[in-house]
Amino acid sequence: MQTDIDPRTLIGRKALDRNGVKIGTVDEVYLDDATGEPEWAAVRTGLFGRDAFVPLEPSELRDDSLRVPYDKSLVKSAPDFGVGRHLSPEQELQLYHHYGLKVPPPEAESGSAPGELRDAGRLAGDPGERS
Repeated sequence: MQTDIDPRTLIGRKALDRNGVKIGTVDEVYLDDATGEPEWAAVRTGLFGRDAFVPLEPSELRDDSLRVPYDKSLVKSAPDFGVGRHLSPEQELQLYHHYGLKVPPPEAESGSAPGELRDAGRLAGDPGERS
């Protein structure tokens, strides 16, 4: 993910799969608590759909859309954790496995136990957007 992008600018952008098929719209961005870097995006998959989490690395911002290197079907079948709260280390681990990603090593300064994932905090749009 391009690190010079403000994660708040992702909210409301279209999310496209590896073939350019629209998955949905970025609803929220989740930051890594230890680094403050954007780690996950919650993508609203339809008008009456749900939010599916997608990893922001190795996704990229291209042509004003978030391009994820996965098929739409894989994104839509991601575990459903709801939005609006932190992802637990266990939930992050499920997402890493779902997408076939290598689990990152724990940050030495975060106080995490060996093998424990960092918690991903959420970054919503403007305060007051949701109740």
